[in-house]
Order: sequence, then C-alpha cells, then structure tokens
Amino acid sequence: MSAGLRGGLGPGRLLWLQRGRCSASVKELLGLSSLNNDILSQSCRNYRAALCTELMKPLIVRNLPSPPLQPHEVRVGVHYCGVNFADILACKGLYQEKHCLPFTPGMEFSGIVMEIGANVSTVQEGDRVMGVTGMRAMAEECVADQKMLWPIPEGVSYEEAAALPVSYGTAVLALERRACTQPGETVLVTAAAGATGLAAIDIAANVLKAKVIAAAGSDHKCNLALQKGASHSVNYTQRSLKEEVKKLTDNRGVNVVLDAVGGDIFKEALHSLAWEGRIVVVGFAGGAIPSVPANLLLLKNVSALGVYWGRYREEDFPVFSSSLSSAVWYCQERLIRPHLGAVFKLEEVNEAFSRVTQRKSTGKVLISVK
Repeated sequence: MSAGLRGGLGPGRLLWLQRGRCSASVKELLGLSSLNNDILSQSCRNYRAALCTELMKPLIVRNLPSPPLQPHEVRVGVHYCGVNFADILACKGLYQEKHCLPFTPGMEFSGIVMEIGANVSTVQEGDRVMGVTGMRAMAEECVADQKMLWPIPEGVSYEEAAALPVSYGTAVLALERRACTQPGETVLVTAAAGATGLAAIDIAANVLKAKVIAAAGSDHKCNLALQKGASHSVNYTQRSLKEEVKKLTDNRGVNVVLDAVGGDIFKEALHSLAWEGRIVVVGFAGGAIPSVPANLLLLKNVSALGVYWGRYREEDFPVFSSSLSSAVWYCQERLIRPHLGAVFKLEEVNEAFSRVTQRKSTGKVLISVK
C-alpha cells in the first residue's frame, strides 16, 4: 500500500477528492499514483443529483458517483435543466415510460462538455451543448450519447438552450410536420401560457406567419400570450371557447388547433375547426382524456392528429433531430424567444415541481445547477 494510503485520508481531503478529478500531481502527492486509473476516476468523482427514491414522495438531493463513459458517450456539466410535466408524472409513476427506483428525472438540459468517450467525434471538451435524455438531467452531470447533443450557437444563452428541446421541438413537429400550417392560416392554441403553448404561439406567429388565437385559464395568462405574438385571446374559464372563436373568425372557424388540455376544451376546440381543419393533440393538462366524435371528422373533413415528440427519437430520428435543429436556428436568428417563467436551484426542485402542478407557472420552468 502507498504511503499516502497508509497515512490515511482525512474527511476534508476525502471530500476534496470526491468533488473533482484527480490530476497526476494530486495522485502523486497523496501517494495514489500506483492505483488503477479507472478505480481512481470512480473514487475521485461524484456529483449532486435530484433523486426520486419513492413514488409520490418529494425528491431528495444526494451525491452520486460518476459513472464511467462508454466509447460513444459524453459527460456534460449541466448548467440548466428544463422542468416538464412528464418529469412530474414519472415521479408519481404515472408516465407511460416507467423508471426503476431510484432515478434522477430531467429530459432536457444545457451545459458544457467535460469529457468525451473514445469514439466521440461530434463534440470536444469545452463545447457548449444542449441535450435530450429520457432521464438523469436534473444533476450537476449528465452522461449522454453523442447523437443526443446539439451545439449551442453564439448568441443563444444556456437558459434559452435548456428551454428549447421539449417545448419547441413539440411545437415545430406539431405545427410544421403534422398540421402543415400555412402562412395566413388561423391557429388556436390552448393552455397558451404554458411552455408548449407559448412555444407554439412563437412558432406559429413569428416563423410560420399564421394568425394566432390564444386560449388560457386566466386574464393574466391571456395577456402574456398576446405579448408573445397572439392576435386574440380567450379566457375559457369565463367565456365559451367555441362561441368566442366563432366571433373572432366570422363563423369560419380555425384552420389548426394545438391542444394540450383535453377534456371539454378539446371538444370545444374540435367544434371550432374550419373546413379541412386539423387538430393536433400534444397533451392532457386538464387530466381528462376525451373521445373523438368521428361524425365531426366526416362532416367537416377535418383531421385529428397526435404528437408524441419523444417517440420520434426511436421511430424517426432524422425528423426528431431536425425539429431541434430548426428550433436552435430560429432562436439563433432571433425569430423566436423562449419565455423563462421561473428558475429554481437544484435544492428547490420540489418547489419547481409544485409551481408547475399548481398551474402557477408560465412558459418554461428551469432548474439552475451551477
């Protein structure tokens, strides 16, 4: 055994070792140079992460050992992580993709490349990147496949980059690919002040040059949607969505609906479609999953579509990647501007979740890790 190990490592020195990678000089100073490098890399590095240890219970923040990299993987020092409703559902055991306990939630992040695997060719240490993962992003470090990382261009902040993937990826796919929205068409967006809702307004109004009617559950949220590019707004807790859309469109209806609410709001939105209109379902924030009356599809020749953005990652990766690349380019060109509703520290992850579940949030809620 080396002299450094025989002498023992005090608590302060051990904690220092655990928090950072051991350089050659540090190893020699502590008498650890003879130990296997792989062992050292495991013993000398850990990171803080939010952990779901029990479903339906608050998350805890703990130190975890850094895993070794596979040849195709990249270790990213996370700066910001987006909070999505899917993260909250996963921690309750209600999401369609189940995770084994304990797990770290978090599907999207931005940060800087710390280390790359032997076969990685797309990024280098020090690169600014944004990434997508099924989980693990609410942590100081996240290991991801190199193909799940996108460079952050100059002029785009870490905060903006972390807000792009899920919300804007969904909006781009829903409006451009699924609904084939054309310039001059009218788009109705429900849950308009949420992260996906504001992203849809941003894309529809500022990229696709469509006219947007925003529907939300309070006057404050309606006003925010108007500030972000909507032409009109409807508070559907006070007025009939169907009747207001009739007034705003001179009884013609809307060409496209992006619905994230479900329930009765979906039904009213479906009735608000114009001839050959398209309604795109992206979620059920209201909790109720509606049934589609097929006779309405027939009478107006309308289409009911769905978008599960994350599924494209397995089924059609080029489309998945293209949606994110488009969102990044739109942001770089300042055609879009993600709305950051609130930023919480990692230790405040439960408060961040509560902000979303209580519907107090607008736009994207972020976790700041650095």
